[in-house]
Amino acid sequence: MANANMNCWPVVVIGGSSDRNQETAGAFQEFPQVEACRLYSKFSARPSSLEAIPAVIEKAVRTSIYGRPGACYVDIAGDMVNAKVDRSKVRVVSCCSPPPISLAEHSAITEAIAVLKMAKRPLVIIGKGAAYGRAETALKLFVETSGLPFLPTPMGKGVLPDDHLNCVAAARSRALLQADVVLLLGARLNWILHFGLPPRFDPDIRIIQIDLCAEEMGNNVRPAVALLGDISAIVTQLLECVRKDGWKYPSDTEWWSTLKEKVAANAKISKALARQSTLPMNYYTVFHHISQVLPHDCIIVSEGANTMDIGRTMLNNYLPRHRLDAGTFGTMGVGLGFAIAAAAVERSENKGRRIVCVEGDSAFGFSGMEVETMCRYNLPIVIIVVNNNGIYSGVDPETWKEMAKMGDLATIAPPVTLLPEARYDEVMAAFGGRGFLVRTEEELRSALQLSLSDWERPSLLNVLIDPSSDRKQQEFPWLTRSNL
Repeated sequence: MANANMNCWPVVVIGGSSDRNQETAGAFQEFPQVEACRLYSKFSARPSSLEAIPAVIEKAVRTSIYGRPGACYVDIAGDMVNAKVDRSKVRVVSCCSPPPISLAEHSAITEAIAVLKMAKRPLVIIGKGAAYGRAETALKLFVETSGLPFLPTPMGKGVLPDDHLNCVAAARSRALLQADVVLLLGARLNWILHFGLPPRFDPDIRIIQIDLCAEEMGNNVRPAVALLGDISAIVTQLLECVRKDGWKYPSDTEWWSTLKEKVAANAKISKALARQSTLPMNYYTVFHHISQVLPHDCIIVSEGANTMDIGRTMLNNYLPRHRLDAGTFGTMGVGLGFAIAAAAVERSENKGRRIVCVEGDSAFGFSGMEVETMCRYNLPIVIIVVNNNGIYSGVDPETWKEMAKMGDLATIAPPVTLLPEARYDEVMAAFGGRGFLVRTEEELRSALQLSLSDWERPSLLNVLIDPSSDRKQQEFPWLTRSNL
């Protein structure tokens, strides 16, 4: 619930609790669930009677999707589960209407356009709020009409395709650092965007903030213009003004040249790393070959440390709402659950999309037994475990054996190391899925193609890479820390 609430995802949790007449008596698993869940939800309640359940459920659903989406909790006491009620006494409640759509003030739209026109180094940042708000059609028209560069946040990927000509994600650090005006679309200036503060942003940055939550306006950086309302509707308002004025940011500016040069330079570095033919493989080699085989409409679920960070830059998303990762909370262990949910939705919609779950070995370990769930329901999920024998870095089997000779591994082995070359593929095979142990580029491509062709059962590729493999040199650390 906390993870959903922090990510602004609508979730309704219905939980059971001890009988009401046993409260304070030390009932089985007695706990103040309603009160506890208030910390992690928008709404938390227990129906006072069976007759009240429909009204409480309707309010939970409505609250979860109205305003900023989030989690809601409904508590059902144990003695209610098998109780009966006179149907005539139950209050019939209809399903709530879709969330109302609000527009920004016209004067604020005019002011936002004026700020954009004055910008020398403008940048559009597309957050997962734009994905949830289904703003992709309006955003595509706006970006292409205005000629502005954009970059997505991790789950904003795919709202506009990652291979769009205006996408500067490969120059993310440079774009954030040197932009003088940022149009912030459904993204928050939290740790993912380094709070919008120096040294990652210009100290004089001007933010045009679009959000449906008034309380979010001005968090960490006071916006030059605040546009409150539905993202798709507001982008449409901006688009109308741009079209009316006939304005377009020039494509021959120094800013565009700077961004394109940095995109090309970073792409060259990644390409060189991807072409290394040494064994064990590195992250870039693995993701290069994965990216060439994955279908463009697949749903990518990803979690891990370097696995998620590097994978985000190399595995493109071409469609909106086709990527799930650790999110705002940075929670590890959610990936397999996300993949199962995505596969269940895909089964009901039958659109022919593959669910591909890219996991670091440590992240996989948090919920790895969910492969049994996948096998139980024949969910054709493809799991790729990028196995470096540890968190960020591990050790090779020979080093592990040498450490074992030195004494008790519980006190000698670094806490970030995991068992070298653990056979995660055999865990999948044990439950009836397909498991592949992968060491080479050829084995990787072959195993992935076979897995994608199998719609009857899940598969797991255990891809062994160099334990010392790391990200390319970064201008800044991934996490902005306090100077206090």
